Amino acid sequence: MDIKIDHNPQRFLSRKERKERAIREAISRTTLSFYRYVHIADPVAFRDELYERFEALGCLGRIYVAHEGINAQMNVPTEHWDQFDAFVQSRPELRGMPYKIAVEEADIISFYKLTIKVRNKIVADGLDDRSFDVTNTGDYLTAREMNAYIEDPDAVVVDMRNAYESEIGHFENAITPDVDTFREELSIAPELLRIHKNKKIALYCTGGIRCEKASAWLKHNGFENVRHLRGGIIDYAHQVQREGLSNKFLGKNFVFDERLGERIGNDIIATCHLCKKEKCDTHHHCKNQACHVLFIGCSACIEKKKGYCSYTCMTFDALPQVVKKRLIKNNHKKKLEQFKKNRLSIKR
Repeated sequence: MDIKIDHNPQRFLSRKERKERAIREAISRTTLSFYRYVHIADPVAFRDELYERFEALGCLGRIYVAHEGINAQMNVPTEHWDQFDAFVQSRPELRGMPYKIAVEEADIISFYKLTIKVRNKIVADGLDDRSFDVTNTGDYLTAREMNAYIEDPDAVVVDMRNAYESEIGHFENAITPDVDTFREELSIAPELLRIHKNKKIALYCTGGIRCEKASAWLKHNGFENVRHLRGGIIDYAHQVQREGLSNKFLGKNFVFDERLGERIGNDIIATCHLCKKEKCDTHHHCKNQACHVLFIGCSACIEKKKGYCSYTCMTFDALPQVVKKRLIKNNHKKKLEQFKKNRLSIKR
């Protein structure tokens, strides 16, 4: 169930207009994420109150609310941070909830509008929560402990993110499953890790939310020694900097906002999907909206193909609208979806 607030004045603006408006404001914004599994009796009423307060403060972002809790990725005008925090702390469901502040400041604004949706779950995991104890999660790992796990031959580190995320950044020696959704990874994880069942297992993800459920799921499947990185990659980076630790994360951390990534390690571990030669870890969405595939492109290829993932999409997008509609209707859309599924036949 996805329900949006009806009185959102920005929903009538195009994406381009929202972007121009946010840039024109030219105000400092703090990008953050947070989540909590907590019972919310009336998600719709809770959503409405959040929207009213956050919209009044000029907050932008994408927030999911469900009976099981909240999952938020957003930015807050820095000048209104104290008011934002005061409101969050005033809600018993949210009081004391840790924030994951963005690792690096970027010229790109992370979000251009405020969207708050009511959903059945705050993360799509495909699990029946009634079939196992979702509260029996693994213990947390600090950044220092995570580094020790990475160096321990009797420990296994597992990336609980999607393949397109781990492609541009992951921990040293981590297992990075070739999956496109969290739901898919949970379905294969017990069998994939079966040979490591007697080892110490460390899970990690972007901000920690996926690992909460994943650790409980693995424990339900007989994995006794499962822990997960507190605060995910985002908080790991802050701990490393704050405590002067060795950084064991290679490359970029993929983020689900306009930035599409923030640098954690100096290494560039991915390759351009278009030329398949240049080292590159910058994601782009194809400019052809009928395609909109997410791909990695070096600056030379982006300039050469003008922001499109292929000459096919460049040619298609230049056609008159009436022709494009006809082609999409006549199976062209299926071909574009296949391009997306196969990532333009580019090997990871």
